[in-house]
Amino acid sequence: MSGIEQFISGLLVALAPVNLFACLLGVLLGTLVGVLPGLGPAAAMSLMLPFSVKYGPLAGLIMLAGVWYGAMYGGSTTSILVNIPGEAASVVTCIDGYQMARRGRAGAALALVALGSWVAGTLGMVGLQFFAPVVGRAALYFGPPEYLALLVFSFVVLSTLVGQNQAKGVMMLALGLFLGTIGIDPISGVPRFTFGPTVLMDGIDLVPVAVGLFGISEVLRLAGQPHGATQAARVRLRELYPNSHEARRAIGPTLRGSLIGFFCGLIPGPAPTISTFMSYGLEKRISPRKGEFGHGAVEGVVGPESANNAAVIGSLVPLLALGIPFSPPAAVMLAGLRLHNVNPGPLLFSQAPQMFWGFVASMYLANTVLLVLNLPLVGIFARIATTPPRILIPVVSVLCLVGGYSVRCSMFDVWVMIACGLAGYLFERYGFPVAPVVIGLVLGPTTEANLRLTTQLFHGNPGEILHRPVALAFLVLAVVFQVAAGRVGRTKKPMAATSKVEV
Repeated sequence: MSGIEQFISGLLVALAPVNLFACLLGVLLGTLVGVLPGLGPAAAMSLMLPFSVKYGPLAGLIMLAGVWYGAMYGGSTTSILVNIPGEAASVVTCIDGYQMARRGRAGAALALVALGSWVAGTLGMVGLQFFAPVVGRAALYFGPPEYLALLVFSFVVLSTLVGQNQAKGVMMLALGLFLGTIGIDPISGVPRFTFGPTVLMDGIDLVPVAVGLFGISEVLRLAGQPHGATQAARVRLRELYPNSHEARRAIGPTLRGSLIGFFCGLIPGPAPTISTFMSYGLEKRISPRKGEFGHGAVEGVVGPESANNAAVIGSLVPLLALGIPFSPPAAVMLAGLRLHNVNPGPLLFSQAPQMFWGFVASMYLANTVLLVLNLPLVGIFARIATTPPRILIPVVSVLCLVGGYSVRCSMFDVWVMIACGLAGYLFERYGFPVAPVVIGLVLGPTTEANLRLTTQLFHGNPGEILHRPVALAFLVLAVVFQVAAGRVGRTKKPMAATSKVEV
């Protein structure tokens, strides 16, 4: 079956009522999450994990991806109208987006961002269609040693890029790996780290851990912050028309941002956030109007927003082709697939092509639905952004409790969720990133399985892995990245100390 026939078949699957409903629900909830300051896509996707179980693997994947993608769209609305980033990837948009709003060009900024995000999402989906099967076919030649080395490389990069302190990132990653070993040993059948209670025989479920670390901890953080009244700029539908000069200036940044974002998504780390800074820096460097940046430059708004939307699509390539998440939201998506006993990876394209192409077609639909939603409903979304914590906190708390209980109908999971929420709040307060815990918990069983298979293959001699060229290449990259990150960390400390002395 050709690619066009597979895509048409996937489109028919995407138009099934349950999948279409999951798509609409996901992008709508994602947009709402994007406009609410503080609640990021990982927290929202964690809350939706229990509900995605009800709809089946494909619909659940579509819903989670819609939440993630919609959050990227929604974050730009508050950045432009209220100067409050809905999530981390929209921080750069505040610089010039809010300045455009102050000059009376809020409508033009919102329209250009929506159109640029739509173009970036479409180009990203084309890249996903091309790169994911290619990477999947290449990964078919991977054995347990190659997968083990790739996982080690991913752990090194992610623990370095997430958070400000590398040692703290490694500690949190180790905590996640430890939590993944609790329960019955899959080979020997011996209980591990259960300390007697039979409730731990089934292990620690990811859903209460993720909901606690991202959801409950965010509720506690919001409860401890002062909140004043915020006014959003009013935008009428007839004002959503950029002039021809602004439209021409937006074409180049949209295309460049799309490329930067997609390829950033292929690299481990917070790709949407990194890509926005890269796009903004590139546009400022090559622009003949450098003086406008910081005062309402069109390029400084459209480029970063196109980049963060394309980065989300790019992050799906390693997730679907290798089964390895390169970001916290991708880790939550992987957890959602495993709740349905679906293991993404090289065999996904041959064993479940209908699922892959149905997902691709659904994302095209989601991209268009988001464009239609974000322009007419921008006024409503802007007012939602000013929701006071006294209303937001109880709603999110109830969703967390229901979600933590509903997966296994276990009060133990609720207590795990509450404990993780308290721990997550303290971790964030003292500079310990919580994302590596989720990544370690998700990838722990896969890492253990490949480690055991590798040791069996080499008869207990780990040095044999150095004779596998691909595995050796990943291990060398991990060492190089670790050394480079250590040098960067050492140079930052003296610079920070010098700046304090000068002040």
